[in-house]
Amino acid sequence: MHMNVAPHLLTEDRAEYERILDDALSTAHARPELAGVGTRLTVAQLRAMTLNATALITTAAASEYDHFVKVREQNRVAARTRTPGPDPGANPGTGVGVVAIVNVMVPVLAGTAAAILLLVGAVLHALAPTVVFGETLLTAGLVFAALAAAGLLSAGAGLLVTALRNRPAAADGTATADDELTLAREAWRRALLERGILPFLRDALAATGPPDAARP
Repeated sequence: MHMNVAPHLLTEDRAEYERILDDALSTAHARPELAGVGTRLTVAQLRAMTLNATALITTAAASEYDHFVKVREQNRVAARTRTPGPDPGANPGTGVGVVAIVNVMVPVLAGTAAAILLLVGAVLHALAPTVVFGETLLTAGLVFAALAAAGLLSAGAGLLVTALRNRPAAADGTATADDELTLAREAWRRALLERGILPFLRDALAATGPPDAARP
C-alpha cells in the first residue's frame, strides 16, 4: 500500500513519525481511550489508517515541527562553519608534526649539550684555572642551558594552545545549541502524539462503534 508523506514532513523525519505511532500502539493497553485496539480495529489496521492520514495528523503539530526544523538547520550550518574543508593542496599534519618535533628535540639536545659543556668546562677550570678554554666551555654550557629553558617554555605554550583548541564543546556554545535542538525535537514529538496521533486513533475507534454483543 502506498503511503503519502505530508508535504511539510521531511523525508528524514518519516521514520520518527512512524516510531511515535508504533510507541502509541504498543502502549494502547495503558490508555483507556484506546481500549478498543485489537477488538474494534486491529493494530495493523490502525497503523495503516494513521500512516495514510499523515498529512492531516502532522498539521496538529505544525508549529512545533517548523521550529524543530529551523533549529536543526541552524545547527547544521553552524557545524559546517566550525569545520572548514581541508586544503586539497596541503599535506595535513605536516606543519604540526614539524613544530612538535622541534619543540621536543630542542630542549633535549640543548639540555644534553649544556650538561656536557658545563661538566667539561668545570673540570678544565678546576684543573687549569688559567686556561681560557674552560671558561669558554662554561659560557657555552650556560647558553645551551638557556636554549633548553626556552624550548621547555615553547613546548608548554604549545600544550596550552592545543588544550584551548580542544576545549569542551560548551565553551563555544555547541552544547547549548544541542540542548535547544533536543528540546525542540521533544516538543514536536509530544505535540504530534498528544494533539495528532492519539486523537486520530481515538476517533477511528469511536467511529467503528462498540463490538457487537454476543447473542444468547
